[in-house]
Amino acid sequence: MYTTEMEKKMTSYVVVLIVLCCCATPARSDGSDHKYKAGDQVPMYANKVGPFHNPSETYRFFDLPFCAPAHVTEKKEALGEVLNGDRLVSAPYKLDFMYDKDSEIACKKKLSKEEVSQFRSAVAKDYYFQMYYDDLPIWGFLGKVDKEGKTDPSEYKYYLFKYIHFEIFYNNDRVVEINARTYPNPLVDITEDKEVDVDFMYSVKWKESTAPFEKRMEKYSQSSSLPHHLKIHWFSIINSCVTVLLLTGFLATILMRVLKNDFVKYAHDEEAADDQEETGWKYIHGDVFRYPKYKSLLAAALGSGTQLFTMTIFIFILALVGVFYPYNRGALFTALVVIYALTSGIAGYTASAFYCQLEGTNWVRNLILTGALFCGPLFLTFCFLNSVAIGYTATAALPFGTIVVIFLIWALVTSPLLVLGGIAGKNRKSEFQAPCRTTKYPREIPPSPWYRGTLPQMAMAGFLPFSAIYIELYNIFASVWGVRIYTIYSILFIVFIILLIVTAFITVALTYFQLAAEDHEWWWRAFLCGGSTGLFIYGYCLYYYYARSDMTGFMQTSFFFGYMACICYGFFLMLGSVGFRAALFFVRHIYRSIKCE
Repeated sequence: MYTTEMEKKMTSYVVVLIVLCCCATPARSDGSDHKYKAGDQVPMYANKVGPFHNPSETYRFFDLPFCAPAHVTEKKEALGEVLNGDRLVSAPYKLDFMYDKDSEIACKKKLSKEEVSQFRSAVAKDYYFQMYYDDLPIWGFLGKVDKEGKTDPSEYKYYLFKYIHFEIFYNNDRVVEINARTYPNPLVDITEDKEVDVDFMYSVKWKESTAPFEKRMEKYSQSSSLPHHLKIHWFSIINSCVTVLLLTGFLATILMRVLKNDFVKYAHDEEAADDQEETGWKYIHGDVFRYPKYKSLLAAALGSGTQLFTMTIFIFILALVGVFYPYNRGALFTALVVIYALTSGIAGYTASAFYCQLEGTNWVRNLILTGALFCGPLFLTFCFLNSVAIGYTATAALPFGTIVVIFLIWALVTSPLLVLGGIAGKNRKSEFQAPCRTTKYPREIPPSPWYRGTLPQMAMAGFLPFSAIYIELYNIFASVWGVRIYTIYSILFIVFIILLIVTAFITVALTYFQLAAEDHEWWWRAFLCGGSTGLFIYGYCLYYYYARSDMTGFMQTSFFFGYMACICYGFFLMLGSVGFRAALFFVRHIYRSIKCE
């Protein structure tokens, strides 16, 4: 009775999860708060500055010696915005609604030698600035380096842009578009360390537009949806599909034919001679369902992987319904935190139920292991990288208040749901349902060639799924660790489905070959082979960093390899769970199809 009620509660909580996630992520504005009259002050915020090629290394706007307003007001930010490194403050420019300005002086400032050196260092590193005007993003470079005709870096000339022209489009009483251009003239020469007088100036030009307010964000997603870009995406998808289908079809044909011959052979052997010695995978029917070593760890990995798989599905659902439109600040990070917290019950339920099926007794320790298996490495990585960000005084360093909020979410939501899920899984009391009885003593595993070892099998298992996604990986990396905008979530979802299918199939195929070689220790091998694609993705990180990106510096390198290690580890757990589930289903099916004594 108790188990049934707990399962009903778990089902209900999963059903309402999407609703909670949609509430937790910022919704697209309907425009009710974006109506203005002529002369009204439109909110404008300066966000951050940083090297163009180092997306993680960003700093507060006024960390550079810009002209600051008399009263700098910090905008209250949501959790996701803080995690994204956004630190919005009032901007030094006033762009009133439908009010043109020409060569307006924002402020006059005398730059000291130290401030000139600070600006020159920023210009040399291709610093950009980012602002928001009525929630529309604005960005531009701080200056330029004149290298023309000069081979010696000491001869380079460094110039600071001091004039910005804003071109704003409106439709009735709403802002629909804004463009900002830094004028190449006049410039401020900051090549030498000497005091410089600078007049920071700007101009504003308002233009009427017929573009609807509801579609003003589409401008920022068009770059990834242009016909030639879509053609490249679809070509890569079709190429991957054809390659994968040919390989999987070839393997499936062989596997089905071999299995059919096995079933016929074993049925004939049963009729012909009962005392005939068994060979192949039937020979180990008394050992194939012998519980594996470290079953608590396997159950915890299965629970964590199932939780990450569920979280990924919910993220795709939110993406496909349009929650993660371009520059919806922090929406993805908010969704990740909330969904991970709410799905922790799935991890506890899956791990505890499977652990009890394997006749495990210390389910509390198993539950603690499940909670720490992914969060533990992530927490240690965060502590190191946050310390690095604090040392750099970068906006990636989380404030103490945000860390407290995340801790409270973990303590008040994640942990209780994990325990509730674990209790429900423990009280499920379902048996493992092995179709064959396990013998008292295990059979000796015959020696096998080197290519049947765990590492070679993992290499073979990870290569095929990785080959199906590696083309699309570049676009994802260029979006996460670059300036590109990725909005084609439908194509990404198709790639994800292909990845799951190929992972499941290749794990099943390798499990069959392992059993056919009379090796009955398939449990961990199936999980490791399924998750090995995560190792290939991390290998691609090395290639992308050194061959396809211009990222430099200790902080950016640490953030890239640190957080990508956590992401790839998450993929390892998720795909390992998928591969193990597929292999378990396959092993149960084939041993049900024969007569086991």
